[in-house]
Amino acid sequence: MENCKFTTSRSVKRYKFLFVLAIFLSSFLSVYAEDVSNYVEEKTFTFSFENVPLKQVLSHIEKNSEFIFVYYGETINPNRKVSIKVTNQPIRPVLDKLFKGMSVEYTIDNRQITLKKVAQKKVQPQSSKRKTIQGFVLDKDEQPITGATIKIKDSTTGALTDIEGFYKLELEEENPVLIVSFMGYITQEVKVGKKSILNIQLEEDTKALDEVVVTAFGIGQKKESLVGAIQQIRPEQLRVPSSRLSSSFAGRLSGVIAVQRSGEPGADGASFWIRGASTFSGATDPLIILDGVEIDATQLNNLDPEVIESFSILKDATATALYGTRGANGVMVVTTKNGENLKKPIINFRVEGAISQLTNVPKMVDGITYMRLYNEAQTRTPETTDIYSDEKINATIDGVNPYMYPNIDWYNEMFKKNTFAERFNFNIRGGSSRVDYFMSASVKHSDGNLKSLSKDFYSFNNNINVYNYDFVNNLNIKATNTTKISLGLNVSVRDWSGPYSSAGSVFSSALNANPVDFPIRFPGQEDDTHIRWGGRSGAPNGSYVNPVADFVSGYSSTYSTSVTANLRFNQDLKMIMKGLKLNAIVSYYNYSYSKVYRYCNVNQYETSMYNPQEDTYDLNIIGNEQSTELKTGGSNSGNRRLYLQASLDYNRTFNDVHKVNVMFLYNQEQNDVNNPSDLLTSLPRRKQGIAGRLSYGFAGRYLAELNFGYNGSENFPKNKKFGFFPSVAIGYNLSEEKFWGPLRNIIPQFKIRASWGLVGNDQTGAGRFTFLENLTNSGAGFTTGTGNQTHTNSGPVWKRYANPNLTWEVGEKWNAGIDVRILKGFSFSADIFKEVRKEIFMDRGTIPTLMGLGNVTVQGNLGKMRNWGIDTSVDYNNQINKDLFVSFKGTFTFAHNKILEMDEPEFSLYPNRLKVGHSLNTIFGYVADGLFTDENMINNSLPQQFANLPLMPGDIKYKDIPNALGGTDNAINEYDKVALGYPSVPEIVYGFGPSIKYKNLDFSLFFQGTGRVSLMMSGFHPFTNDNNTAKRGILDYVADGCWTTDNPNPNASYPRLTTAYNTNNNQNSTFWLRNAAFLKLKNAEIGYNFKNMRIYVSGNNLLTFSKFKLWDPEMGGGSGMSYPTQRTFNVGFQMTIN
Repeated sequence: MENCKFTTSRSVKRYKFLFVLAIFLSSFLSVYAEDVSNYVEEKTFTFSFENVPLKQVLSHIEKNSEFIFVYYGETINPNRKVSIKVTNQPIRPVLDKLFKGMSVEYTIDNRQITLKKVAQKKVQPQSSKRKTIQGFVLDKDEQPITGATIKIKDSTTGALTDIEGFYKLELEEENPVLIVSFMGYITQEVKVGKKSILNIQLEEDTKALDEVVVTAFGIGQKKESLVGAIQQIRPEQLRVPSSRLSSSFAGRLSGVIAVQRSGEPGADGASFWIRGASTFSGATDPLIILDGVEIDATQLNNLDPEVIESFSILKDATATALYGTRGANGVMVVTTKNGENLKKPIINFRVEGAISQLTNVPKMVDGITYMRLYNEAQTRTPETTDIYSDEKINATIDGVNPYMYPNIDWYNEMFKKNTFAERFNFNIRGGSSRVDYFMSASVKHSDGNLKSLSKDFYSFNNNINVYNYDFVNNLNIKATNTTKISLGLNVSVRDWSGPYSSAGSVFSSALNANPVDFPIRFPGQEDDTHIRWGGRSGAPNGSYVNPVADFVSGYSSTYSTSVTANLRFNQDLKMIMKGLKLNAIVSYYNYSYSKVYRYCNVNQYETSMYNPQEDTYDLNIIGNEQSTELKTGGSNSGNRRLYLQASLDYNRTFNDVHKVNVMFLYNQEQNDVNNPSDLLTSLPRRKQGIAGRLSYGFAGRYLAELNFGYNGSENFPKNKKFGFFPSVAIGYNLSEEKFWGPLRNIIPQFKIRASWGLVGNDQTGAGRFTFLENLTNSGAGFTTGTGNQTHTNSGPVWKRYANPNLTWEVGEKWNAGIDVRILKGFSFSADIFKEVRKEIFMDRGTIPTLMGLGNVTVQGNLGKMRNWGIDTSVDYNNQINKDLFVSFKGTFTFAHNKILEMDEPEFSLYPNRLKVGHSLNTIFGYVADGLFTDENMINNSLPQQFANLPLMPGDIKYKDIPNALGGTDNAINEYDKVALGYPSVPEIVYGFGPSIKYKNLDFSLFFQGTGRVSLMMSGFHPFTNDNNTAKRGILDYVADGCWTTDNPNPNASYPRLTTAYNTNNNQNSTFWLRNAAFLKLKNAEIGYNFKNMRIYVSGNNLLTFSKFKLWDPEMGGGSGMSYPTQRTFNVGFQMTIN
């Protein structure tokens, strides 16, 4: 692969062309390969030779067919005498017979037959007592099986096949028996005899090939026997050039809604929901389980895909019921790798280097354009004299004194184009029949796009630097034939350093500041003790913000560690009852966090007088001189958790027909805060529950499952403290029926399933012990006495009233699904789901102020919400021939919710104001009716009561919305707000992409998109911001499309400019509503495998197709002035040593 590089300037047409070309080539190669395969199988030979040179036989084959032989001189002895007789045999059996007993292997590529010694691996000289056996493990198509296990029967000696399917074993006994196994294939016992080279072909086990899916509490089930809605993804599909695992979720996981709102290093993980949101109480996060123990999204993001053995999404009530209240919003179950019984350990390492760029930075106008548009805005205000003079504009154009006539591109002063990241993982797995182990260490480093400016002014460097160190260690000890003890240790360390202000606020300030009001700094004087930063008076706190000064004047560092230790005990109780097992887990987790920051004040100056003839100016400090001594601060926090779990599991199959599984489980958990600040935080937070499951399968055809969870919570009164949450599911494998026989070769699997269940949520969002009242003793102040004899104190104030009727938030879930496999390699799953969540927690919103409750909150079970949708997944995997493998993956998720009940004002006359009847995250605003074109239109229009400035041509005109009776109030006000567009969180997420492997070369693409999502533009209007800390710059979009007196376009994309904050034009409305749907080329990768090594190049966020162009639409609404997502180009190298 030569001259292979990615460039951001490639056209969209070229990407489309390459994609179409790749699909075309794969189709062409499929047809071509089929033709080649037919010739290999159909061409037969009949001949007989007795004691002739080998070259004579090869010559005969070439003369009587289209085959040609290629080999190096030392590969074979062409004069070796051979004898062979074949009758109507294709080429493969002929060659197998011809080369029997020789250290020769062959490959057939088209009509070319290449001969070589066995993998260039020489058979070592044999001693009289020791013997070496070697060869290849192949499938029925003679493709190598990588990772197959070869063991000597009744011995601990064994080996794994390498990437070419090659194995090698030293034998210590005569005539041993090899046990050869690999998942999805029938295990074989092979006698070695006197052979030193032994090639082994394994046959597929059609039942074992059914995917094993990890379900609740890490229990593996064959996919054909599942009745719940569960999806499992291969860990390698989560390998993307990012330090955060969740950034790979969108489009790859059916049923998962995921969006990435930021690209800031260390904070670029995605927000995700399983099947959307079913509640507006705020508790919408899914439960995440790692090796049987709950973790949070931060710990999940820190996982390296190299350590993941399985990754499952549990979506319906049946799949999640065993987790009780914790699984109300779905469950992600992740298991890490374990060791294996191997003679030699397997060592694997991967190193990556990446270059990242900000994807779509909003473009701002230069200083000259800014001043001209500012003057345009000012002249629209009567009797305004504060404008930029022609002298200043011309001097700026001419580049006269940059301190008097600055033209600063703040973004380019503070940000660099490229940033670098490095990632490294090392892992080793091995063991024996008694002890096995897996150990992994990962290091990830990334820095931001900020320039290291602080070094130019101070002694510290406050650019972003993020280091993550992650360690996973799993040790399994087989204490007896029935007892297994496991110890798991997961350690994550994060070391972050950066500016005192957050990277997001630094980015925002760089775009907010206008280019002409002041320079970065003025030249210093000899006796200066501080830097003379540029500034401008007039802001509430003295000067408008100088972005560079604000950025470089401090730094902070955070250090966090999380340690999870799991001790597992697995006891087979077959001595008591066959099929009965006892499992137990004790887990301890500790998290600590510390932050240290140092910052100093800055002194800002502005010019007071300028002499153009002498090019001199005077400076005045803004406000009083500030000390620039570094101030220090910091904070510490942390928590710890102890988790206990024990279960009895009974699993038996009777008469090969009746499969029964019964499980009963108990768990409890205690969480403590390391440094409590008050009484409530000092009390331990405890959870307790039991769960059970009963499942039955008849001949693999008829399936049924019952589950329950019974959980307790501290947030409810005694009579409602515990909740019972059952579920039931049934499944029917039609493909296991006898009448399906004629279809089995075409549709080997066809299963339908359905489930119903209840889930519970106890996270009220209103603090602990929510059913109890809460007061503060330092509330309302009062004074008693007269004259000089007064006393002031504060008395108790209610913060929350008691509610003895508070109870569980309960969701009722339905699910129906279908699983189909068609022909070889094609599989399809689809589910339709619905949930109605009742008794949703919320604060009362209908208590009038005249009740005198003040700021007291009153909680209750006052809401109801429905969520429904569909999710589907399609997978295709086909080994077309020995050289070409093609796969395709696609997912589609649609989730739509609707608020059915909510405590809000009735709005009987204005039902358009109700949230009931609309989706969560719906945007409310006004319906824009274009722009006012002249004074006459303004005079004949209804008053727009929220306007703070006199309406003028170029302002936005809004529609008056009829009330429930069909009339209007003849004014534009808050009663005219309606639901606009789609929700701000996508209701549709999809992904698709092919993967092609040809010989040692592999190539893959993955596209990800969203639909039914809107964003509301806000907070970007020029010349002022909400808190008046900056005279904001102007986006190119505004300058190019704004309404002006010279171009009074009634269809302008931006209304008239004003230097004052214009509440009329800044309202949420259809004028600022945009379609935020997009399609991204999320990932592309090309790699090359050589023996046990792989080198690859990949890219992330390479292309975005969207109607919205101003910033990455995935970031959502607002100003676009938050830290953008990143485009990444990655080079990696991976090597496995066995």
